[in-house]
Amino acid sequence: MTRVIFVRHGQTSWNQEGKYQGHSDISLNERGIKQGNLVAKRLANEKISAIYSSDLLRAQQTAEAIAEYHGLSVITKPEFREINFGIWEGLTYQEIIKDWSEILTAMYSKPGEIGPPQGESFQVVKQRVTRSLQECIAEHQEQTIVLVSHGGTMRVLLCAALGIGLDKMWSMRQDSSAINIIEYIDNRAVVSLVNDTWHVKDI
Repeated sequence: MTRVIFVRHGQTSWNQEGKYQGHSDISLNERGIKQGNLVAKRLANEKISAIYSSDLLRAQQTAEAIAEYHGLSVITKPEFREINFGIWEGLTYQEIIKDWSEILTAMYSKPGEIGPPQGESFQVVKQRVTRSLQECIAEHQEQTIVLVSHGGTMRVLLCAALGIGLDKMWSMRQDSSAINIIEYIDNRAVVSLVNDTWHVKDI
């Protein structure tokens, strides 16, 4: 069995402002740094063999806070990035719905089929993240690893683990610095924790 602790990165200023980030490389804000430190403290007593991260700064910063407790270097993989929102990056929901209401509505109802202009669909995200995750799992049999990534990516991986369609992905919350745990046993995935954020309940 490989136990994977999935962590969503801490908050950024774009999260706070409701902007679509995607591949835009935005750093953690002050609250996000606090969240990263608190999730790191939460995981300090876990026996972790490796820490993987999206190569985007907000995920790396969160992963590095976790790594400090374990004497590990963060292994970055671009495959674990958030969805590419194309020309929507940096825009708010209100700005997007004004000019692309049909596409946005379709994307939320059929996220596996439709993506933003000049971006990618969540089916493409699923292909790249599940393939890379399988490689990580194969390297760490009978171990616990951490993967720090993004809200959309986490939802995609949870859908894959549960064997449900991507049309259900928006039914799952993924808050800043949330912890999810999935155990991979042969070809079976067991989800044991979803969107746990008690470590930041006081900030």
